[in-house]
Amino acid sequence: MLHLKLETDPRWATIVASNIEEILTDHAWCEQKAATNAITIITLNSEYPDLVTDLLELAKEELEHFAMVHDIIKKRGFKLGRERKDSYVNELYKFMNKGGTRLESMVDRLLFSAMIEARSCERFKLLSKEIGDPELSKFYYDLMVSEAGHYTTFITFARKYGKNIDVDRRWKELVEFEGELIKSYGKSESIHG
Repeated sequence: MLHLKLETDPRWATIVASNIEEILTDHAWCEQKAATNAITIITLNSEYPDLVTDLLELAKEELEHFAMVHDIIKKRGFKLGRERKDSYVNELYKFMNKGGTRLESMVDRLLFSAMIEARSCERFKLLSKEIGDPELSKFYYDLMVSEAGHYTTFITFARKYGKNIDVDRRWKELVEFEGELIKSYGKSESIHG
């Protein structure tokens, strides 16, 4: 379903398990950024009522995930650390088209968002199987299902509004780029690291 070119090496889950506090902090901030991204898309494309409605729900869900991760952090006696830079997302962002029409920009932003959700979903699936912590295993399984839904939302809107754009070609380009990019990641205790 996700069409990712390269799966994460399962050894990444071992790296994550060695520093649960760090992965939880990084994950919390990823959820916050996902909510902010959805709101940004709404702000830039408010003339599409169905997009606004669905992305408002998605943003609320991302904030709920932020709260859920924060609750786990507190329950385990950890503290939410400072916001983390997400080099993977920043590198992926560089691939987005910066020119073109507003519609082309919206479609590219939707595909960019779908890719982040796809990779997060793939990582959560791996964590749900490999982390060795029953609470976090279930938590990441539930989030995997949610992220798959977010991926579908973004890719569906890209196809709906990109009828005059070769969305499939652009998605394939993004998948190829991400497949090369992700080779540099999977070495740190962060969701995309």
